[in-house]
Amino acid sequence: LDSLPPAHYKETMTSVLVWIQQAETKLSTPQVAVAEYEIMEKRLGELKALQSSLQEQQKGLNYLSTTVEEMSRKAPAEVSQRYRSETEMILGRWKKSSAQLVEHCQKLEEFMSKLQRFQNDIKTLKKWMAEVDVFLKEEWPALGDSEALEKQLEQC
Repeated sequence: LDSLPPAHYKETMTSVLVWIQQAETKLSTPQVAVAEYEIMEKRLGELKALQSSLQEQQKGLNYLSTTVEEMSRKAPAEVSQRYRSETEMILGRWKKSSAQLVEHCQKLEEFMSKLQRFQNDIKTLKKWMAEVDVFLKEEWPALGDSEALEKQLEQC
């Protein structure tokens, strides 16, 4: 009985596995090109919430690792190896999900920044185009009015 994991171990294992599966599902959502800042902001919020959840689940993962280490001292080699490989598999998936999560957040923040700059550039360009439009629709000065022609030349 000493070599068997406590009941809390199985509960924690199930909890961590469910979390990893949910994280993998959320992270496997295809990254589509979005031109709406609000949608990108919402997605970033979801990813940040997932990061917070990851930190909360870290305690469970640490518990699993320490419990397996303690069990391996008491348990027969084949039982110990089974639990070690199970924990290593979970740790591998955990690390992969964690890395993907960080990468997705960084990329999304970068894209949001680029989109924001692009939108600002578009606003500036539209304002300039409106000013040019007004200028082009102005009445041309009479041919003999050299002062007005010079002023318009400067504006051009």
